[in-house]
Amino acid sequence: MPKLEKITIQNWRNIELQELSFSAEMNCVCGNNGEGKTNLLDAIYYLSMTKSAFGPSDKYNFRHSCNEFALAGTYLREDSIRDKYSIKVNSKGEKKLLQNGKAYSKISEHIGKLPIVMVCPSDSALISEGGEDRRRFVSSVMSQMDREHLTELQKYNKLLAQRNSLLKSENCTDDVLESIDYLMDRCASRIFEERVKFCEEISPRIKHYYELFSASRESVELEYRSDLHKGSLSELLKASRGKDYMNQFTGSGIQRDDFIFLMNGMPIRKIGSQGQQKCFLLALKFAQYELMKSNYGYPPILLLDDIFDKLDLRRSEKLLEMVCGKEFGQIFLSDTSMDRVLNIIKKFTTESICYKVKNGEFSL
Repeated sequence: MPKLEKITIQNWRNIELQELSFSAEMNCVCGNNGEGKTNLLDAIYYLSMTKSAFGPSDKYNFRHSCNEFALAGTYLREDSIRDKYSIKVNSKGEKKLLQNGKAYSKISEHIGKLPIVMVCPSDSALISEGGEDRRRFVSSVMSQMDREHLTELQKYNKLLAQRNSLLKSENCTDDVLESIDYLMDRCASRIFEERVKFCEEISPRIKHYYELFSASRESVELEYRSDLHKGSLSELLKASRGKDYMNQFTGSGIQRDDFIFLMNGMPIRKIGSQGQQKCFLLALKFAQYELMKSNYGYPPILLLDDIFDKLDLRRSEKLLEMVCGKEFGQIFLSDTSMDRVLNIIKKFTTESICYKVKNGEFSL
């Protein structure tokens, strides 16, 4: 169970240079909006996932007028061994990731070594936006638990790009497409089966946590929709080949998959109140947490960004009482009110560190 002991942050967003130490249990960071609370939590997330929780592009992660940022974290394992992970990124897009001073041959090899779950206000996009956001969420969870899934997904996306490029060229023939379709089918079938299993495993957990966070009795579920429910990808691509030639892009495949959030059999986006949607998103993220914990055999790091914005005081206290229990691991929590945080967490734990932040500078 790797726990973050210390982080060094340089030229990341509004943080010039900070070195912070953490509790193995509860860590709080408080300050006004825009001061750097979320930037700290996202730096921790970046060390696990090698990308921001708010999008794959690094262009917004550099401190103003800087062309490089660097993050380093020291993690203590259960066997008392410390591992140091560091990452440097420059404005050219070059990314260097080290574990104990040794570079990875591929950055993707790092994914899953430091399991992490982040709950933040921008999670609302999972309900309000299109299927791409939901596919990205599911892929990020599955890739942490199974590195082979990430490899298959990368293979599929590369083949899809090649197929779309071919469809736009004059050299495209049925024979060439058939060879690519065969390779795509092999990747797609594995990914489809893994997504089916993922939905089967996470759905009951979502229901459990929704009942915990919500005072109402709506029935919620996650529905997986995929072209591959109709047949194999090779069959689908063969049937739609004429249309693909005409449109010059691939119209069938797992790139069109979606994960629909339902309440009483209807899309929660259409019938759910704001409070019901917030409760569903919390249930989704805590279901993710429990599924990852079951997969790893130990709890991931949990980042709770502005969590009190989602819940009233009673539910906030209930949530913190839950996460301060033995079933949960290291937690990082941000809020605008230090008094509110201290008043709640002191009821449940004495093992905590609280930082104040102003203009990217942190103090105890």
